[in-house]
Formats: sequence, C-alpha cells, structure tokens
Amino acid sequence: MAIIAHRGFRRIGLCFSSICIGLWLGLLGAAAQNSAAPVTTDVKQIQLTEAQVKNFIKAQSDLAGIASKIQSAGEKADPALQTELDAIATKHGFPTFAELDDVAANISIVMAGLDSASGNFVDPVEALQKELDDVKKDDSIPEADKKQLVEELTEAIKTTPPLQYKENIDIVKANRADIEKALQ
Repeated sequence: MAIIAHRGFRRIGLCFSSICIGLWLGLLGAAAQNSAAPVTTDVKQIQLTEAQVKNFIKAQSDLAGIASKIQSAGEKADPALQTELDAIATKHGFPTFAELDDVAANISIVMAGLDSASGNFVDPVEALQKELDDVKKDDSIPEADKKQLVEELTEAIKTTPPLQYKENIDIVKANRADIEKALQ
C-alpha cells in the first residue's frame, strides 16, 4: 500500500502543479512540440472505459479540495491521506485510489499526445523523437543547452512506453473538454 501511496502522491501532487499543460506525470524540461510528457515505465496501462473517465472527471473537485495535503505529503507515505484518497476514489466508483491513479495515468498518456491545435494524437515517443531530431538540427541552440536537451529527450524516449490501448484515444478525445475543465 505504501508503494501505491508514494506513486499516487507523486502523480496527484503533480496534477495540481502542472496538469493543464502536461497532465499528471510532469513535463520534460524542454517543451516538446505536442507537449508530450515523459511517461515512466511504472505506469500500468489499461484499457479505459467511458465510466472510468467520467468518474475521474467527477473526482477532480474532491481531489482539488485536498491538494495542499497532497502537495505537502510529497513522496512520504501518509496513512491518513491514503485513507482519504481511497475514500475519494470509492465515492467516485473506483475500488481503490490505485485504480483511480491508473486511470489518471492512462488519461495523461493520451492527453500528452494530443496536439493542442489539431486535436490529433501523436504517440508521445514519436513526438519526443521528432523533437530530438529538431533539436539536433537546430544550430541556434547553444551547444551546452543542446547537449542537455539531447540527453533529456534521449532519456525520455527510453522511458516512455508506446500507447498500448489505441481505443483510449477516442474515449479521452470525446471527454477532452470536460477533462481540461475539471483540471483547471
């Protein structure tokens, strides 16, 4: 339970600091063209249902209510906060906070790959690779900055799994406006 709590606190904590621009898993230091966020390999990819996405959206108001507790908890386990998170998850149709956390992570993978202008999905790995290629070709970036960007993008590519459930794209796109509104 403590491992789940640590992972969940990190994701939820990041939710309130960067959700509108990168969602849930934080942003890469360099702004990738499609705001593709690096996704760590500890993400359990699941096939989303419409109900899970709707329940995730509904849970955001309750999660926002305890945002300061989540932020202050950081990575440390807090049994009382974990109990509160589980209660919020249960209230919104999830058996545990861990499932809500998995749904959030899977939504974030899709949201990170949605082009803000066109709404089309570009797999985050592909977006990161394109950004890496662009950085390598850009002679206007100072060499030290370019080296750091290349290292960060290369690491992000290594640790970003491809989207396993393409069906998630349509579900998230159909609820995108509600997701973004709930996370503001």
